[in-house]
Amino acid sequence: MQGSGGGAEALGDVGDRPPTSRMPALPFKLNQDRRHHIPRQQHKVTNSLGALLRSRPVYDASLRQRGSLTVWFTDEAIAAWAAEPRTTRGGQPWCSPLAILTALTLRAVFRLAYRQAEGLIGSIVSLLGLSLGVPDHTTLSRRAATLEVPRPGNAGAGAGSEPMHLLVDSTGLKLCGKGEWLLEKHGTATRRSWRALHLGVDAGTGRIVAATLTSKDVDDASRAGPLLDPVAGAVASFTGEGGYDRDRVYDSVAGRHPEAAVVVQCFSLRGTWRTKIRPDASASPRQCSSRSFVQ
Repeated sequence: MQGSGGGAEALGDVGDRPPTSRMPALPFKLNQDRRHHIPRQQHKVTNSLGALLRSRPVYDASLRQRGSLTVWFTDEAIAAWAAEPRTTRGGQPWCSPLAILTALTLRAVFRLAYRQAEGLIGSIVSLLGLSLGVPDHTTLSRRAATLEVPRPGNAGAGAGSEPMHLLVDSTGLKLCGKGEWLLEKHGTATRRSWRALHLGVDAGTGRIVAATLTSKDVDDASRAGPLLDPVAGAVASFTGEGGYDRDRVYDSVAGRHPEAAVVVQCFSLRGTWRTKIRPDASASPRQCSSRSFVQ
């Protein structure tokens, strides 16, 4: 079949190959030859990354070491495992307070029930090949109510020990009651009750040595004295945030521990934190020189 125009292309017979088209099968590849091809980025292993890759086995070994468990009994603990004979009237205890404290400590660490704690201490004693009595779960439950837990002494309490570095701060505690239930059930707007918990922590051991609970309206500076009163021994430094930069805080520290330094963390106008150290607690805060500010 011939067309009238000279540019028309004739169609072949049945079975012939269709005419070739200049347009590619995918339209978005029309300008593919004229596009700017971005070369693939070549990654180079730096020294820090190479050191990390080389230390990967060491890091994996340290992670496995975190899950390792090593339990042993000293000779003193084995000798003091059984209870001493009672000289007064009443039943004879079989396990000493040390045995009860050991079982309760394992129960608290692994978050076990009393029966599971009994099985754990029994398996440990059996694996170590020791002939020690295992307290049953009823004995653990009964003795836990009257057991006296030994507490480590405060830093600076004994003669010759180093003074304590006291860290003080406060946090908010929300009281949950019927108001929270009404808010969840009926969607009513209620005022939430808050309390402020002021804590004093020993920087050397991380143990809480003093704590006071007040209302949310009490500021941090007014709790400096009550936090210093329970501390036994000498205090080397009293460290807190900017809320403790008050005259009454310096007076409280100077009255109880004259040689203690007051360290206050302050937020400057430049958006950075500054540490204010005043060795002389009897001086006024305005008398601190610029040397007392450490960036």
